[in-house]
Amino acid sequence: MPHSRKEQMEAFGRFLDILDELRVKCPWDKKQTNESLRPNTIEETYELSDALMRGDKNDVCKELGDVLLHVAFYAKIASETGDFDIKDVCDKLCDKLIFRHPHVFGEAKAETAGEVMQNWEQLKLKEKDGNKSVLSGVPATLPTLIKAYRVQDKARNVGFDWEEREQVWEKVKEEIDEFQAEVANMDREKAEAEFGDVMFSLVNAARLYKINPDNALERTNQKFIHRFNYLEEHTIKQGKSLKEMTLDEMETLWEEAKKDEGTDNG
Repeated sequence: MPHSRKEQMEAFGRFLDILDELRVKCPWDKKQTNESLRPNTIEETYELSDALMRGDKNDVCKELGDVLLHVAFYAKIASETGDFDIKDVCDKLCDKLIFRHPHVFGEAKAETAGEVMQNWEQLKLKEKDGNKSVLSGVPATLPTLIKAYRVQDKARNVGFDWEEREQVWEKVKEEIDEFQAEVANMDREKAEAEFGDVMFSLVNAARLYKINPDNALERTNQKFIHRFNYLEEHTIKQGKSLKEMTLDEMETLWEEAKKDEGTDNG
């Protein structure tokens, strides 16, 4: 049952009070800086992502708390130097949400999610301290697969996209052919560049068909891990090592692993 707004605000206030006390009384919390927290923030974000992928609601709730702690901690550190505090963070967020949703808080019209996204990038370019170019909002350190998806999606929002999504398959085939040609030429540097083009074109295809490539690849990662672990465990049960197994024997166990997980895919 959802809590009332009053209960939610009381819980948030309690959290901020606890953080204030920890910052003063805890030796570890007292010494933290933006630089020391950053690696932990990245780790906590990945742990949240993992919980979301697993669909574990209890873990999602817990990991959201860990991420929230880091957001508030950075604001707390900034408040100590007089730069800003959690109110400023919330105010800037609220102002941004209102500015980027004129169809809700203003006179603009947008009946579909697609129409909202079409206006999104242009609004970001117009806002104060906003992005200076369409792609400037994509973090340089973003994981490469996610970055490819984001730059393509941002380009789409300003009209740079295929007229028909089916057209992307010709591009995919073209990039695969170019990659194979460079492999045949034994030119490693050019082959690497062409392989990057293949991956970029496949990410583009995924985007056009509304598939998140990062989620899709992670599902395949987990599927492979499950099947390989099954293979390894059952090999050990037979008193063998993987190096002693033939490919046919491995294939038999691999098929068993697929049945064990209830799928014949892959």
